[in-house]
Amino acid sequence: MPKIKTDDSGMANPWYPEGGPGRYLKSRLANGEVLIGAQITQYARPSLVKLYQHAGFDFVYLEYEHVYFSLSEMSDTILSARDNGLPVIAKTPQLERQEVAKLQESGVTGIQLPRTETIDQIKTLQDYMKYLPNGSRAVAPGWANSDFQRSNNWQKWMDDQDQESTLVLHFETRTAYENAEDLLSLDGIDMVYCGPGDSSVELGHPGDYDHPDVKGPMEHVLDICKDRGIYFGTTPSGSDAAAEWIEKGASFFEMGDEMGFIREGADRLISDIQTAIENKG
Repeated sequence: MPKIKTDDSGMANPWYPEGGPGRYLKSRLANGEVLIGAQITQYARPSLVKLYQHAGFDFVYLEYEHVYFSLSEMSDTILSARDNGLPVIAKTPQLERQEVAKLQESGVTGIQLPRTETIDQIKTLQDYMKYLPNGSRAVAPGWANSDFQRSNNWQKWMDDQDQESTLVLHFETRTAYENAEDLLSLDGIDMVYCGPGDSSVELGHPGDYDHPDVKGPMEHVLDICKDRGIYFGTTPSGSDAAAEWIEKGASFFEMGDEMGFIREGADRLISDIQTAIENKG
């Protein structure tokens, strides 16, 4: 790819003609593409990013609510994803300024808020993610948030960063679904993810992603999102369910993780070899 000199000190990342991974992600969604994100749940490694890139995933989803990562390995993995055309969305483990800041300054573009339930939560996250006058994010130019390019114009840099940052709500409780109309009335929401796992538990059908009592509230959220120009995503139970969600208007999926890929590949290998042994002679 050709190198492109920026107005500041450094070279633009050639993967992102829009200016950065956040704008690239939102541009593709705006163009009507359905994007597939690969999850990282245990092994934060640049090599895993490369495998996901070769497989054809569109972004990386960092599961940072339920697990611990080595901070240096997580940072290297986020940078690798940015450098390989895979924007990173990450759950924030807590709704705290420092947690959000560390994710953003490490290069994460999308902050996903687990157990979104109230307007105050959303406004707080917006405040942490955006610069004045839209929020109170502390300035940190020249870090991984902009590929370590030095900025000669802080105001332009802050405006660019506000365009880069991507706010993702995460609905997974009965309260969230009951409050969906009000929650999604706020400006500045880019994406909404409905988590079918915890939703299925909250709604009385653990593990049954496709039960009408689980899908119904999620479909209602999807309808609101379409009315308000917000991109909707979920984790489908399989390819048939994915096709149904796409037909209804879903824009992205967060699905598949390295543990599942290893488990499925190992199980298939052992099964195939055992079958070959049993069929010998």
